[in-house]
This record gives sequence, C-alpha cells and structure tokens, in this order.
Amino acid sequence: MGVYAVAICLFFSLSVVLCLRIPNLSSDIEKDTILLSVCHPGNQPNPSTLRSDQLTVLINGYSESRIPLLQSIAASYSASPVVSSVLVLWGNPSTSPLTLSQLAYNLSVSSWGNAAISLVPQPSSSLNARFLPRSSIGTRAVLVCDDDVEVDLKTVEFAFRMWKGNPDRLIGIFVRSHDIDMTRKEWIYTVHPNKYSIVLTKFMMMKREYLFKYSCGGGSPMHEMRKMVDEMRNCEDILMNFVVAEETNTGPLMVGVERARDWGDPRNEDSDGDGLRLVRDVGLSSRKAEHWKRRGKCITEFHRVFGRMPLRYSYGKLVSSVGEQGLCKKGSNLVLCDH
Repeated sequence: MGVYAVAICLFFSLSVVLCLRIPNLSSDIEKDTILLSVCHPGNQPNPSTLRSDQLTVLINGYSESRIPLLQSIAASYSASPVVSSVLVLWGNPSTSPLTLSQLAYNLSVSSWGNAAISLVPQPSSSLNARFLPRSSIGTRAVLVCDDDVEVDLKTVEFAFRMWKGNPDRLIGIFVRSHDIDMTRKEWIYTVHPNKYSIVLTKFMMMKREYLFKYSCGGGSPMHEMRKMVDEMRNCEDILMNFVVAEETNTGPLMVGVERARDWGDPRNEDSDGDGLRLVRDVGLSSRKAEHWKRRGKCITEFHRVFGRMPLRYSYGKLVSSVGEQGLCKKGSNLVLCDH
C-alpha cells in the first residue's frame, strides 16, 4: 500500500473553509518514504534565505485533554516579536477529523501577534517527527517545546539572545544529567545540583541544521537509535543531546527563567479540584520511577550504538540580570539592599 492522504474540510462560515491533508501511514517503509522526501536536498531551503532575527516555535501536541492549554501556550508564543511562526505538531493519529479541523481553525485565529499559528497533523505518534527539518521552517533558530509548559516571553527573548551568541549549542531551561552507576555498571538518568548534560524538550532552542542531522544524518546508527525512540516512546530529547554533543564536543547551556509554569510535572497537586489531573497525568513523566529508569536505558543504548559517550557537562546558568547580593536592614527586616 502506498502513501496516501485524505482531505478533511470543514465549513466554519460562508467565507471560511479549512482543509487538512492528513497522511496515512501503515508501515515503516512508508515512514521511511516520507523521511526520504523531507530529507531530500531539493526540499530544504537555501540557507542564505533563512531569517536570523526570529525563530520558529515547534510545539508537540498529543492529548486532547490538553487542547485548551495548548491553544493558550501557542497564542502566548505568537505574541513575541522574536517569533516568526508557531507550528503545532499534532502527533495523535486517532484524533477525529472534526476535532482536528476545529483545532486548526481555533489556532489560526488565536495569534496575539504577527506570528501565524498552524496545525501540522503528524502521520504517526512517533516522537522523532518533532525533529523533522520541515520546509516550512524559515528561520535559522527553532524552539522545540511541549504542550504543557508555559514560559514567559522575556525568558524566550533572553534565551534567543543567548542562542545568537552561541548558535552551535543547545539552549534550555529544564536540565538533567547522565551519570554512571558503578555498582550496576550502567548509565543512569539523574539530576545533579551543580552540573548538567541534557536539555529537555520542554524548552529546547537550537539551530535548524540539527533537525536535519537528527532526522537525515548519521547513517544506519542514527536509524537504529531513532527506531529505539519509537520503540521506547521516549528519549528523543536525549538523542538530540547526543547528536549535538557529538558535533560540538560541548555541553548545553541553561538560561535563567522569570516564570515557567510546568503543568505536566507530577509534583503538581490537584487538591482544589481544578482539573489539573487531566493535564498532568497524560504526560510521560507522570510515571516517574518507570520514566527515569527507561531514560537511563536509553542513555546506555545510545552509548552502545555511538561507541563512545559524547555527552559533556556544563556548569552554571546564564541570567538576564545581576542584582545586589548584600543584605541591608530596612525597618525590622533584612532584605536585599537594592529592594
């Protein structure tokens, strides 16, 4: 069976008609066919035409219970002057055509700025699809993020400035580390208080070229590791960190944040009955023990295929301002002197 697509059209009014073309994939062969098409040099933009003054936001979406939150986050990103466009990559092929059409329309009219918001239905639920080097990405920088994390725009703009000064590095807010369990002689996925080697796709900024390296480069080893991502339904962010560290021999950079609301963090409490559980518990990280163990296995397997450990530690955090550190007595309290 070949690759084919169906067109879904919905009339919202006499003047608005929305059509979505949704590829239908039934085998790995068809997935590879689409990958070959995306990776063909003729389908890649001329690097000289890519904008360097703005970035493209790629938001991964899957759960229908998160659609209201997804729409809000996409609209927020669209308001930033450094954002060229927002692409919502919908990775749930079982979502009904009516829901997709309604979502596409709502997104298209919800922009708070000059950046257009578009829905891009994915042919499968593969997490690798969030790193496809799409021809619609017309900027040198891309921001890959999740549908359950809301970051303030000042932080987005600061991170972009830091990326422009370090375009070969991954820039992020949420970080983790790799380490070795000497007892079991295996790699683990963990958090260190003073160093990090992995940036998460909750908020990951990078140059567009890395999308191509991840999806189209690396030959059979990368094909094997992308297949692991599909089998594990996890670890695409770890693999991207491997790809970039292998290229640069450096670690990622963490930036300070003014406000980052992480709705999907399992530590969120739903005590007031606000429906947070419906948003929180559909994420991979809600199964914390299993999730962290699985990601440690990914690091071990990627190391095996690479034949070396490319991940490098970074230390410290880039901040947008440095305030007074001294304490002064004001009234009956000790407070920061510049407050």
